[in-house]
Amino acid sequence: MKRLARQRGRQHWTSGLLSLTMAAAAAQAATASPATTAERATTQACRVEGVPNELQCGSIKRPLDPSKPQGTQIDIHFLVVPAMARNKQPDPVLMLAGGPGQSAISVAPMVLPRLARMNNRRDLVFIDQRGTGKSAPLQCADASKLPLAEALDRAAMLKRLEQCRIELSQLPHGDLTQYSSSIAVQDFEAVRQALGAPQWNLIGGSYGTRAALEYQRQFPAQVRRTVLDGVAPPDMILPASFSVDGQAALDAMLDFCAKDKSCAQQFPQLRQEWQGLLQSLPRSISVKHPLTGQAERFTLERAQLLQAVRTPLYAPALAAALPAAIHAAHLGQFEGLLGLSGSLGSAKSMKLAEGMHFSVVCAEDVPRLAQASDKPGADFGLNDAQLYTQVCKNWPRATVPPAFYSMPPAQSPVLLLSGGADPATPPRHGERAAKALGAKAQHIVVPEAGHGVMGLGCMRELLFRFIDAKTDSAALPQDASCAIKIPRPPAFLPVQPQQQQQAAATAKEAS
Repeated sequence: MKRLARQRGRQHWTSGLLSLTMAAAAAQAATASPATTAERATTQACRVEGVPNELQCGSIKRPLDPSKPQGTQIDIHFLVVPAMARNKQPDPVLMLAGGPGQSAISVAPMVLPRLARMNNRRDLVFIDQRGTGKSAPLQCADASKLPLAEALDRAAMLKRLEQCRIELSQLPHGDLTQYSSSIAVQDFEAVRQALGAPQWNLIGGSYGTRAALEYQRQFPAQVRRTVLDGVAPPDMILPASFSVDGQAALDAMLDFCAKDKSCAQQFPQLRQEWQGLLQSLPRSISVKHPLTGQAERFTLERAQLLQAVRTPLYAPALAAALPAAIHAAHLGQFEGLLGLSGSLGSAKSMKLAEGMHFSVVCAEDVPRLAQASDKPGADFGLNDAQLYTQVCKNWPRATVPPAFYSMPPAQSPVLLLSGGADPATPPRHGERAAKALGAKAQHIVVPEAGHGVMGLGCMRELLFRFIDAKTDSAALPQDASCAIKIPRPPAFLPVQPQQQQQAAATAKEAS
């Protein structure tokens, strides 16, 4: 979910009736009551790495447990990028990050160029959701530089996560039952009130779309416009959907190579080579660590190979290199495949607060696994469902109100965006959400896009038109024909020895 557990190593996942009744009543009371704050937020000038301009940073105090307003308090941190024009609009744009577990403030430098025109007359606001960034963070120890044998070993990973759970539970803000989406959006509402904004324009990416839908459910009058990019609705059961959606994206990539003349000519047996790789596991391989460069030998398991292939499917430009990487792995060279799998999670902005991630998924998704109707993918099977079930066995769980899983008809315009090649939030989820949201929702599918559509060039203008429109009737529908026609990137074809020799000869003659 910018995005749905994409890190390698850590990312492999990604008593009685009376007390139960009292807990449920307390949770429903907490989520039903509007968030309030008596003070206006004060901000101070600050700098954020990767952004040249001076920005405004602030924080507000919030109860860790909403049912205990005078209990333990946590700081919810936020970033404001002031509008450039003096006569700015009163309704800011609130960016909701993915994961779950991403820091919205850390994502800001990557997102700001896409929202530059919007920022001319509207403030942009980034809130570190509770459990992420600086807001009562639930970070596990960094495993990115561990030896591959340890980082990729499932038993070792489960042991690390259990130790992380124990350590997090000992923090002053370590009640892991207080980090659900329903509680978090009340913090967002408190920030809105503290900033004095009459309404928000919401932009959610991946898991951020779930948070946006929950905010819209609880506080519909405070939402002016909503953009959902890579839709992860509340009724989406993440570990189960990982399998079917990842399989569909992998099969589409293999089919594309088989139909593309150049790719098929270079890799005529790609699907057979992929199946051969799966059948050859577990096997001992030797590779260089993508970060340290140290040569290592370890046993590659099926789950590790599947994760290595799924991660680059998020971005079509990276997926274009998968045929060459799979072919090389078939020949015993795994550096390319493992390098691709680490390329998305290596950036600081993509790091997940794993404690927050599992606090959300263990409460909102895993308990519903038995209800999942998705047929597991032929290759991916139940791998992710089994992993999350093991991690969540001892993980404290929030009480999730039944209404959380509903999507009432939208009271304001909603623009839903889906990439047809997305292995995490493909169009089927956006279609379901758009139907539930009703007449004020438009679903745009870009067939060859991956996880995240609003970053495409012409989509930036579309988003601006949608949010800048003076009336609801002018906001929708939007014309996205410019993006719908974008083709899938051609497969990356490695330079062949004869081509290298020819290039060298040509350079020699020119000198």
